[in-house]
Amino acid sequence: MTTTARAGAEAPAPGRRVTPTGRLILPADADRETWLGARRSGIGSSDVPAILGLVEPNPPIKVYYDKLGHDVDDAGEAAYWGTVNEENVARRWAMQSRSVVRRVGLVAHQDHPHWLTTLDRRVTECPLAEDDRVPCALEVKTRSAFKSAQWHAGAPDDVTAQVLWQMIVTGYEHMHYAVLIGGNDYHQGVIRADQYTDVMADITTAVDRFWFEHVQAQVPPEPSGDGEAIARMFRRLHPTRSGAVEIARHDDALDALADYNRHQRAEATAKKAKNAAKARMVAALGAAQEAVIAGERAYSLEPTNAAPKVDLELLAERWPDAYAACVTPNPTERISIAPQYKGDF
Repeated sequence: MTTTARAGAEAPAPGRRVTPTGRLILPADADRETWLGARRSGIGSSDVPAILGLVEPNPPIKVYYDKLGHDVDDAGEAAYWGTVNEENVARRWAMQSRSVVRRVGLVAHQDHPHWLTTLDRRVTECPLAEDDRVPCALEVKTRSAFKSAQWHAGAPDDVTAQVLWQMIVTGYEHMHYAVLIGGNDYHQGVIRADQYTDVMADITTAVDRFWFEHVQAQVPPEPSGDGEAIARMFRRLHPTRSGAVEIARHDDALDALADYNRHQRAEATAKKAKNAAKARMVAALGAAQEAVIAGERAYSLEPTNAAPKVDLELLAERWPDAYAACVTPNPTERISIAPQYKGDF
């Protein structure tokens, strides 16, 4: 049993149909730059949860700029370890399922070239079928232990949407998934296309609308989702800024300014009220650590492992080499509102 091609098996050539409805665009061993360029020719499975608004740190507008060739990829440690552990998780699934999996590469739908997916593994012997040659595939994930609860009832929505898109592109009737949570908690399952017929139709409609009405038309979608994630994206797009833009022509920016002011006031009021409530709760504890109601713990005051405070000025003055080696700039921005536009206007 192996997770790679059997001895003597030839890797499929680009252009060849490798799934019921999918043909190979790039082999699995293509270099990353070539792969990144090719995936910009359509919508891949990892783009779908973002387009549907299921992943806040990856909003639709980020997918838009990525497809136009801009560098908006700020993947960090999680993405790195996901890549590193992919082979091990695939091997675990193959061993547990007594099956064989192989790497494939970037696949496009034969009739819709902008429908793309990079399959983690193609399953050559499905463990669920009486006929071992029934084609299907495996999606591999690694997740933080903090995400464990999302997997209690099966694959979470973002992963389900991603797998459904893979089935739309490939024509597979079902796909398997395997996830390693927190480095040592393994789960696997299966997603069947016939249970999501309406959802798959909605996904197809959303993807086509995004591709033709935004990417092809070069009309960015409305910013939505995590504001900090969008700010980081624009920081990468515009590392330096200068000049001014007239927003009188852009009513939405003016509305956004009013919304920002309103929420900022509400946030300040809520924070003040929260701190006042905290003070009353702590005062009620006296010298005790926890408060109980009818014999049951209601709340407690627990120590936290806060990050240690560092005197950067002292460090730079006395140990400049250590400062240079350990301290790196972390540029960010804040919204600065002119006095006449604070509050209602």
